[in-house]
Amino acid sequence: MFRYLATLGFAVSAVALGGTADISRVNGSIVVEAGRQAGDVETVNGSISIGRGAHVDDIETVNGSVRMDEQVTATSAESVNGEIVVGAQSEISANATTVNGALTLGKGARVGGKLENVNGRLTLQGATVQGGISTVNGDVYVASGSRVDGGIHVAKNSGWSLGSKPKNPRITIESGAMVTGTLKFEREVDLYVGAGVTLPVIEGVPPQRFAL
Repeated sequence: MFRYLATLGFAVSAVALGGTADISRVNGSIVVEAGRQAGDVETVNGSISIGRGAHVDDIETVNGSVRMDEQVTATSAESVNGEIVVGAQSEISANATTVNGALTLGKGARVGGKLENVNGRLTLQGATVQGGISTVNGDVYVASGSRVDGGIHVAKNSGWSLGSKPKNPRITIESGAMVTGTLKFEREVDLYVGAGVTLPVIEGVPPQRFAL
């Protein structure tokens, strides 16, 4: 990760080079303009914005958000401290992952790999995830028209908890949404299910179930 940062401390403009050059910097945000092409887009301290209809490879930041406009294509999107927003009809062919931050997929968006975080809400607004969803403390909202293949995994929280019991993650699957694979819960969750939804196999800690 960030294999170019040792030699590049400034942004390289893919527009200026007229091709699909990588764009890399240490400090500062990066904007790829609408309709442009670039290779890997990487920063350490800063956000990354990809304009409508742009095509890029891997998107990576440590401290900052990733925002993809509509009809963007990318290989992967990754952050450590920051949210990832994937616009309508955009596509990530591999994984979309962050540690501390929300993950939001707009209508018609597709992630070919896994959607994963530790802390933060995961929202599918009529989107598709083909490699499953994984979180530790995040709420998961699968809206009508969405599809998740590969199941939903809520991992055990191995951190220390002082005082009151931590809030259960809320897993919501609306009517008209589909989840295939396994619902694997390593901790207690609140599972809200819309009418007509057929749930896959549930493993691990039995959830608290509610009807929408």
